[in-house]
Amino acid sequence: MTVPTVRKRMHLAAHFPGVNNTTVWTDPRSKSQIDFSSFEHLARTAERGLFDFFFLAEGLRLREHKGRVHDLDVVGRPESLTVLGALAAVTERIGLAATVDATFNEPYELARRFATLDHLSGGRAGWNVVTSCDAFTGENFRRGGFLDRADRYPRAAEFVATARELWDSWTPDGLPRPFAHRGRHFDIAGEFTLSRSPQGHPVVIQAGDSGEGREFAASTADVIFTRHGTLEAGREFYADVKGRLAKYGREPEDLKIMPGVSVVLGDTAAEAQERAAGIRRQQISPQNAILVLEQIWGVDLSSYDPDGPLPNIDPEPESDLVQGRVRIADPFAVAEKWRALSRAKGLSIRQTVIEASGRQSFIGTPEAVAAELDAFVGTGAADGFVLVPHLTPGGLDEFVDRVVPLLQERGAFRTEYTGTTLRSHLGLAEPVWKG
Repeated sequence: MTVPTVRKRMHLAAHFPGVNNTTVWTDPRSKSQIDFSSFEHLARTAERGLFDFFFLAEGLRLREHKGRVHDLDVVGRPESLTVLGALAAVTERIGLAATVDATFNEPYELARRFATLDHLSGGRAGWNVVTSCDAFTGENFRRGGFLDRADRYPRAAEFVATARELWDSWTPDGLPRPFAHRGRHFDIAGEFTLSRSPQGHPVVIQAGDSGEGREFAASTADVIFTRHGTLEAGREFYADVKGRLAKYGREPEDLKIMPGVSVVLGDTAAEAQERAAGIRRQQISPQNAILVLEQIWGVDLSSYDPDGPLPNIDPEPESDLVQGRVRIADPFAVAEKWRALSRAKGLSIRQTVIEASGRQSFIGTPEAVAAELDAFVGTGAADGFVLVPHLTPGGLDEFVDRVVPLLQERGAFRTEYTGTTLRSHLGLAEPVWKG
């Protein structure tokens, strides 16, 4: 695998771990996912590593499994923009990105909150736009579950466009002007309360691999947060999404593709593989293995032995056994794929879940991982990566200490921040004011 002579520098972001089975809570080094000290530690570590941005996920309702709150949710989920506002005071350069739902919010309020963060942080705000149509989440809101699935992305696209109109409603020289938006989903008029922010608009991020998600990112987003496990899959995704930009009058560099990845390091390749296997065993306990399987099958599998074979029964795709998670698009296909894997390798339920849902994207010595990350970017599989550590909050420490210096030596990553805004870190132009 060769890397082109013309050096392309990668972008790096840090995802705060928490309420998912990526995080290893049994590790004695794991700390709180709601104490501010945890957020501060990871954000400061990412800034020390010169990362582009720090990234928070969001959850608008606690997930349920068999009618009970999922164990990983019982400690709670703080509101992301509040956390980032506090982090703006203890960081200087790193971008601060929050996942906020475009279904259960309104453009004026959300545009104002992000503009406020952008002003407070000196132009470091980012918004990861997500959508929802499920009534389970919607029950927490006045219009619970009202949105048809087909309207998710059209509403989100109009939401982002409306927010940008609001961010542009003041003149470049700081004078307020009335705004008015008339559309299918929003009909609002008035005056915005904040002038144009230091980077013009907060950076818009989108997460999704579906055809709709790719099209939405190509038309609207500055960054797409995705997931692909191999170089070949990454290059295919990269070419597909970048190829959609031209019809929207955009250039390839206008959208950064940053898959979510995890890294496991060792002093030798064998040590790294051993550590990775140990982490996976901790992430997928016997109880977790059954839980993951129930998410696919949609039926109670508590009577099955995690060390026994996979069930022969068919999934129930309309089951409400699991609430608050994205439904598996084709559970029958996933079930058959997992059965084939189990048969081919003689794997138990737990072993199959570990094998099929592996999350360690890059495993090896620091030198090997640095080379592989560089190759992904240099050969057109990504513009950078969102690192998802397995420990809260110290899971990024080793990467920053051992891999970032090697990337810098290769000329693959910055040695200092050259700008002050998130757009400057990402190499994105400031939006042209549309008055």
